[in-house]
Amino acid sequence: MKKKSLLLASLFLGMFVIKGVSFASKEKPVIAGIYKAGDQIWFIDEGKASEKVVKELGGEKFIYIDAKMNPDTYLTAVDNVIAQKVDGVLVCVPDQFLSGVTVEKLKDANIPVVAVDDPLIGEDGKKLAPWVGIDAYNIGYSVGEWLANYAKENKLEKDPNVGVLILTMDTVSSVVPRTEGEEAAFKKILPDFPKNRIFKADYNGETDKGFNAASAIFTANPQITKWLIMGGNEEGVIGGVRALEQFGLDKDSTAIAMGAYLAIGEFEKDYSALKAAPFFSSIAIGGESAKMLMEHIQKDTPMKESTAVKAEIVTKDNYKKIMNLK
Repeated sequence: MKKKSLLLASLFLGMFVIKGVSFASKEKPVIAGIYKAGDQIWFIDEGKASEKVVKELGGEKFIYIDAKMNPDTYLTAVDNVIAQKVDGVLVCVPDQFLSGVTVEKLKDANIPVVAVDDPLIGEDGKKLAPWVGIDAYNIGYSVGEWLANYAKENKLEKDPNVGVLILTMDTVSSVVPRTEGEEAAFKKILPDFPKNRIFKADYNGETDKGFNAASAIFTANPQITKWLIMGGNEEGVIGGVRALEQFGLDKDSTAIAMGAYLAIGEFEKDYSALKAAPFFSSIAIGGESAKMLMEHIQKDTPMKESTAVKAEIVTKDNYKKIMNLK
């Protein structure tokens, strides 16, 4: 009986309770990362950063999963990591309508979850789980500010051939504040810029969809021969730049990206319409989210509801210094 009592006490002490959910503490946790577009550089770098932190903090392994922007693939991945009895999960959902089912499945399995980049949100718009991402509105504001100032410096704000294209992702709550900030800053600095020459086109975050969205706008507005482009993520803006090239509009146009991880390739070219990007690190997001989850599992450390990283604008002239590249 004494041994049984000691065993039960040990098991009890090895359990933590978080928001009504208990899960076993482990010295060497297994963590899974499920990413909506795991073939994109952003998520690859983020996953590597998470894996590094997991191993540094004594984790057994980190499982990287690409959901391929497919809800069914994503939900299968969630079911698989539950079946594997992982100790914690980092997720970026391909569709935020999957937030509720994600949290419910993992809660039922007693597995803590941290949302990265795109928050897990309920029908009321409130976060259902801890989140680590970027300071979306202010980063977007810095993008719109840079582009408006560029237009002023180059005397483009009164040029009737100039149009503004904002590539939006209206179904992704973490991206909406970015483009709202972009538009707000641009209009504040250039309040007299004609509203009928500010265009929006929605896409899903992928480069080819950004290309298609921009191409449709260019086709419908042949009177615009000089474009100023900004958008919701790096891939979409790069798609817009490729569309400029396809239409022969790139030499007189300017784009600012969102993240700088793909902008590096444009900066290394002799010429690209992409001239700048706010640099915020997927490595910082991956590392911080993994650290928070690991410490929660190992030490019962409470997880913050929201953790946001900041950004700095980089250009061809300063990106190596700011991004610490050789």
